[in-house]
Amino acid sequence: MIRSTLKLVVGAAIFGGTISAALAAGLPLGISPVDTGNLPSTGDEWLTENPYRAETAGEEVWKEAVSIGESGYIQNCARCHGLEVVSGGLAPDLRFLEAEEYGDSWYVERFRAGYSQNGTTKMPAFEEVLGQDAAWAIRTYIETRPDDAVMADYVAELSDLRDTLKVLGDDAAGGDADALKSRLAEIAAEIPTMSGAPLADSIAYRASHIIDGSAEAYARAAETLTIGLSAAQ
Repeated sequence: MIRSTLKLVVGAAIFGGTISAALAAGLPLGISPVDTGNLPSTGDEWLTENPYRAETAGEEVWKEAVSIGESGYIQNCARCHGLEVVSGGLAPDLRFLEAEEYGDSWYVERFRAGYSQNGTTKMPAFEEVLGQDAAWAIRTYIETRPDDAVMADYVAELSDLRDTLKVLGDDAAGGDADALKSRLAEIAAEIPTMSGAPLADSIAYRASHIIDGSAEAYARAAETLTIGLSAAQ
């Protein structure tokens, strides 16, 4: 599947202003190490395909990779590629990088070697500091960004579900955890990724996996939806 690689290639050409803009804004160019926790080791030899996809590693490993990748992305990538991987235009919009071997190869080449233009570093090389496990965790986070346009179709319903969860967070009596989890899971299944990856890390997905029938879990699920809905607006 090749959907928007051209956008990435064009974006690479304007990397020239990316780090320069960050420095002009007073942002550090340093690389922050990433704690990869209990992720399975990818070994010393660099892979050509993401090993942490759910269909390969299982959903639990995938979820941990997304969580670790989110932290690593925020620390090292968001200053140029944007929060939630929504580019402001200076750097490629990585949400469109295909979740398959071609996209993986493009990503890992940039991650390992960085990018320079006319002798000036525009993107640092992350290989030595972050390593392969962190690289693929960040890749997993990037490729699982939900499609904003489809998400918008569910904002009203997710807001209503959030309000219901808030009430249950104060008093869980009478709450139908199974029905709430089921509906959130149904919504999550309808929200695609921008990359073509089969599973999107949407707020509906996250909230559905928090609910366990307790008031504390209802409150946490409501907070997850609140934060996500705020970011979507």
